[in-house]
Amino acid sequence: MTGTRAPVAAPRRKPRQSRARHTSQALQEAFVQLLVEKGFAAITIREIAAVAGTGLGSFYEYFENKDDLARVCLHLRSKALLLDVRTAVQAHAGRPLREIVDAVIDAQVEAHRAQPLAWGAHYLLERHLSGPEAYRKMYDRFVGEWVGVLDAANNLAPDCQKKEVARVCQTIIYGLVAHTHIGTGGRPDLQALSRQLRGALHGYLAGVA
Repeated sequence: MTGTRAPVAAPRRKPRQSRARHTSQALQEAFVQLLVEKGFAAITIREIAAVAGTGLGSFYEYFENKDDLARVCLHLRSKALLLDVRTAVQAHAGRPLREIVDAVIDAQVEAHRAQPLAWGAHYLLERHLSGPEAYRKMYDRFVGEWVGVLDAANNLAPDCQKKEVARVCQTIIYGLVAHTHIGTGGRPDLQALSRQLRGALHGYLAGVA
C-alpha cells in the first residue's frame, strides 16, 4: 500500500425514482385540478401534461391513457382515507367504541376539508370509472378497517357480528360522505355532515354492538 490518498468519491446523483415520483405526482395533481375546473370528459392529455409542466412523452411513461391516470388518482385518494381510519383507531385503541367511532368520523371529515371540490369530483368520477372488481376490493378494505374499529373497543358486546356490523358502518359513512359531496357540488356543510354521521353510526351501533 502506498501513502497516496484515495480519490474523493463524486457526489451521488439523486435516484431516478425520486424524479419519477415527482413527475407522476405532478401529473396526478394536474389531473385533479382540471377535473374540478372542466370535468372529466373535457380534459385532454395535452392539457394535463401542460399543467403538470411536463411533456406528452413523460405522460405516457407513467400512464397508458387518461382513464389509467384517473383510476390511479381514485385509488390513491381512497387509500389515504384508509390510512386515516387506521391512524385514528391506533390512537384511540382500548377506549369505548363511541370514542373510537367519533375519532374515525373526525378523521374522515378533516380529510375532506382541504379539497372539498376535488372530493366531490372524486366521488362522481368513481361511479363512472371504477369497475365492479376494483370497487369491491376497495370496499372490502374499508370494511376490514371497521372490523379494526370494533376490535379496538373495550366495551364491545361479546356476541357482536363484527363483519356484518363493519359492513353496515362502512355503508353508512361512505353513503353520507359521498352523496353529500356529490349533492352539494363539492361544497358540503362539514359540520352538519359530522353531526349526521354521529347520529347515524351511534344510533345503529347502540342496538348491535
